[in-house]
Amino acid sequence: MVVARLAAPLLLVAYGVAFAATAFGLEVPAFDDHPGQLYRLWHVITRGLAPWRWNPDWWAGYPELQFYPPGYFYVGAVLHHASFGLLTVTGAYRVLLWIAYLAPGVTSLLLLARLAGNAWLALPGAFVALTLSAGVLSGVEGGIHIGMLPARLGWALLPLLALALAGWSRGDRINPASAPLIAAIVLVHPAHAPTAVVLLVLSALVGAAPRLRRLGTAALVLAVAALLSGFWAFPLLARLSYARALAWGRLAPLDTLMSTPLLAVLLLLAAVAPWLARSPLGAMVSRWPWVMMAVVIVQSVVVDAAGLRWLPADRIADGAWLGVVLAAGSSTARLLERLAASRRAPPALLGLGAVALAGVLSLPGAALTLWPQPGQWPSLHAVEQGLRLNGLWAALREAPPGRVLFLRSAVPLVYGSDWWRPHTHVTALTPLHTERGIVHGTFTHPSPIAALVYRGDPGRRPITALAEQLDGRTLFGRPLDALDAPAIEAYGDRLGVSVVVGLDEDIPRLAGLDAGLIRREQVGPFLLWQRRAIDVPIGVGPGRWEIRPQGRAEEWVSARTSYYPLWRAERDGVALQTRRGPLWDLEVRLAPGSGPVTLLYGAGWAELTGVALSVAGLAAWSTGLVPRRLVRR
Repeated sequence: MVVARLAAPLLLVAYGVAFAATAFGLEVPAFDDHPGQLYRLWHVITRGLAPWRWNPDWWAGYPELQFYPPGYFYVGAVLHHASFGLLTVTGAYRVLLWIAYLAPGVTSLLLLARLAGNAWLALPGAFVALTLSAGVLSGVEGGIHIGMLPARLGWALLPLLALALAGWSRGDRINPASAPLIAAIVLVHPAHAPTAVVLLVLSALVGAAPRLRRLGTAALVLAVAALLSGFWAFPLLARLSYARALAWGRLAPLDTLMSTPLLAVLLLLAAVAPWLARSPLGAMVSRWPWVMMAVVIVQSVVVDAAGLRWLPADRIADGAWLGVVLAAGSSTARLLERLAASRRAPPALLGLGAVALAGVLSLPGAALTLWPQPGQWPSLHAVEQGLRLNGLWAALREAPPGRVLFLRSAVPLVYGSDWWRPHTHVTALTPLHTERGIVHGTFTHPSPIAALVYRGDPGRRPITALAEQLDGRTLFGRPLDALDAPAIEAYGDRLGVSVVVGLDEDIPRLAGLDAGLIRREQVGPFLLWQRRAIDVPIGVGPGRWEIRPQGRAEEWVSARTSYYPLWRAERDGVALQTRRGPLWDLEVRLAPGSGPVTLLYGAGWAELTGVALSVAGLAAWSTGLVPRRLVRR
């Protein structure tokens, strides 16, 4: 009996394991964003969990995970430390990759099996959740192949939240796990936070108790969740002017979505779900997609149009599409149940037949990623060999001291001219192999210095173009063929650049560099131009860096690191004034003396307040979450 009940879950997991083993196995993928995500995990494991921890290696320095959700990497750090270091950084990344791929299918199966009462009838919906691509950023293509792993893991937590709210929706006490789950969703990927709020509100409204009281309970749960995530979210909001919104996506037109047969069928099945629901949980799931679609429309028409694009509509839409999949999966289970009763057909046969039909319907438009294509999942080892990266990193180690400016964010993996052709941001790993920082050479980034490189100014406008769209075309907002030595000099001194790296396919547009810089050598597809040695801050202890600026007393000089309000400077124990420079670099006003200037970096009022909020939230949650009188039947 136990084996029969586990047969459907085991079959789904077996399929997922077969896919993952074929696609990436025990290797670390190098396609697109994966190298940069691996670096972020290394940053957390080696430098600590505080999200404001300084990353000196990218973009002349940045508090890397203060402006990018840290939850996914915290899971990797837990895996590493729980194994006492036996699971290396790359080993933890491999485990996270497998978890992120399998999780949406597993959590969707748990929810749909709860609704259907039979795992075989729940299998079609879970299979679609596992394999969905169709332009969904958290799907297999975006979340696994491209490497937006945090988005996919946060997506997988949404069915668990619905399950946690199932008892409350029918009148029981609210599950204490609800608030931590919402906080986890925020920390893993806040684009799914609107969906979490919608699920909580829906669970309050479908219950039998007085709705106003239940909405009050929901507000308390949200407040506790906000407190629990406050150590990251509060400083993020307080320091938001030091980040640039990443708003490069667009909602896919409805006619494009409807041209894919599977998506049209899913929408039709989701539309009949409210009439087939037989429980408060079923009612909540059946209304999920339509409420979220309304949220996406408001976000797109009102909020995005107003320029407030911190949570763009195309990313929030992932929650709506998961709702469509689960509502359609619930309808499918009900219809298969009726068919099994009327025709006396085995549920296993009907479930497998529906899975096969979904696969066939997905072929036009490739709505589902059913199997990895050969050559589309290159490993980090293979890319390092093919691009001769060891030679590049050896050459950079021998170059004059300073940072590396990459003229591209990515390295193409195939010949062509289309910006979307297969590529890798493997140069993001340069600091790990050369112990020198880089400017550019990574995926689209929210730092002001990144905005400077992309469009020529570090202003507060959103970054609306992917870095790959600019590769080989522009840099610092000017055409690549207009980039010359004076232009590099204008930016290179304050950014601490001593060597410039380009690609051989850009040679026709790089004559200006040849005229003013020394081309040192070519390694594989990489070209290296040499500037003079240049001093950048040197770490001398936790939160301490030293610079040796050249300048007179009372003169403002660049510290050659990006500006952030947590910086302080002193010389010989005397505090020095600091300010933001024209390129959003840190400037220091020198005092009399000739010794080094010490740069001090540590948590400020916003960071300490955020930690205090999380401690308060943990106390509130551990002592009862919400008053008992609000959560009784």
